[in-house]
This record gives sequence, structure tokens and C-alpha cells, in this order.
Amino acid sequence: MATVDDLQFEEFGDTTTSLAANPDATTISIEDPGETPKHRAGPPRGLGREEDDELLGNDDSDKTELLAGQKKSSPFWTFEYYQTFFDVDTYQVFDRIKGSLLPIPGKNFVRLYIRSNPDLYGPFWICATLVFAIAISGNLSNFLIHLGEKTYHYVPEFRKVSIAATIIYAYAWLVPLALWGFLVWRNSKVMNIVSYSFLEIVCVYGYSLFIYIPTAILWIIPQKAVRWVLVMIALGISGSVLAMTFWPAVREDNRRIALATIVTIVLLHMLLSVGCLAYFFDAPEMDHLLTSTAAPNQTVVAAKSS
Repeated sequence: MATVDDLQFEEFGDTTTSLAANPDATTISIEDPGETPKHRAGPPRGLGREEDDELLGNDDSDKTELLAGQKKSSPFWTFEYYQTFFDVDTYQVFDRIKGSLLPIPGKNFVRLYIRSNPDLYGPFWICATLVFAIAISGNLSNFLIHLGEKTYHYVPEFRKVSIAATIIYAYAWLVPLALWGFLVWRNSKVMNIVSYSFLEIVCVYGYSLFIYIPTAILWIIPQKAVRWVLVMIALGISGSVLAMTFWPAVREDNRRIALATIVTIVLLHMLLSVGCLAYFFDAPEMDHLLTSTAAPNQTVVAAKSS
């Protein structure tokens, strides 16, 4: 049976002294939680490769974000499958809108704003708002052009809503689909090409159209010079977002194919903006001229018949 002396506490000396007395003893080191562990310095990455990864959104952080964002996918016919495309907060939407209005040279829009959580919420409502902005502004522009004419009777043209919706949504979905298919095809030819997902491309196109919402409202001003200046500013901002986003994805391809791709993207964007301006805002002026020139002819015919 243990005596009282056996149960007394003993003070242990320094670890070095204890190990000298008993070399076969096993030691356990307990680190302080406040101390930061020392990591071995790994081999430095090349500066050129690091810049390419940052521009293309191709580095390890993107892989970590993609792996961390992987969730158990639901079947495409369920509501939960489409609910993930709208899982975005107001701060993210405003941040992406700000990024589309202030493009930063050398920074990739997909990597900075989209890749962590691509969404359809912002593009859908931006396109819907743009449809009504163009249709309503076009009707108001027509009203202001004919304002003060005694023979003019204002009739709202509701068909402009359906026409604007068809043009905007077709552009926001069909062009990204064609571009996505092209990038996938070129990726099979040139392995170094970075291919964005279809959802990321739709997201970029949707947010790039936001600048046209205030532009369409300002198109009410019945001055052709002002309208063309506004469309050039909007085209320069949104077109630069598209060019700087998709140029890193095609620059490793053949030089002519890469330049032709970017030129095609910008030309299609220009066709949308100039077409909307010409059809919804300049067309009423042409109709007014045709009506004013046809009126004297009708008067002459009526006089002859009488």
C-alpha cells in the first residue's frame, strides 16, 4: 500500500536535465495556442505565370473556391436546381453592377466578381428593367417629338415592350450560347485556352447591359447629337468590359482568330445599341416626316376628286 511520502508532489527540473538523467524517456511537446506554426518556405512561383493566373482566373484560389462551392446538385426538373442560380445577396449584385460600370484594365471581371457565385438574378432583372426603360422612353420620345401639333393624337405603342423584350433577351442568351460553344470548340483545338462556363458568360453579358438603362432614359432628349454621344459612352464602357473579360480566354489561340473573336463580340454589342437607338427613338422622327410629306399629297388628291 502506498505511503504518504509516495503521494507527495515532486518538482521536475529542466527538460534537458531530465533527459540527461534518463535518456530513454519519451517527451511530448505541447505548443502554445497563441504561437503561429512555422511553415516551410516553398519554391517561389514565377512572376509571369502568377500574373497569367491572376488575369485568367486560373490560380489555386479559384480551385479552392470552386471546390468549396460544390454542393450536391439537384435534378434539373426540380425547383431547387434553379434556386441556386438566384442565390445572391444585394451587396454582390451592387458590387457586380459597379464593376460593370468601372472596368479595371488588367483585371478579369469573371474572376473578381462572378466566379465565386455566378447568378441569373442580376442579369434577369437588368434585362427586364432595360426592356421597360427602352419601351417607355421610346413612347415618351415619340410624344415629345409631336408635342404641340394640333392634328397629333398620342397613342401608346405597347408592341414596343414585346419587341424590346425579344431583342434584349435573345441577345443576352443566344450570343453567350454561341460564344460558349465557340470557346469549348477552340479549347478542344488549343489546350491552353481558358473556357468559361455558360452561366459565367450569361452573367457577364447581363451585367454589361446595365449601363444602357440610364442611357435609354436619357435618350428621351430629342437631340440626335446628344443621343449618339450617349450611345458611344455606353458602348465604350460595356464593350470594354466584354473585351477585357474574353480577351484572356482567347489570346493563346491563333492571333487572327483571337482578334476576330473580340471584334465580333464588340460589333454585335454595337449592333444592339445602335439598333435600339435607331428603331425605338429615331424611327418616330422618320414616321413623322413620312406623315407630313404624305399629307399634302392627300390634300391634292381630295381637291381633284372634289
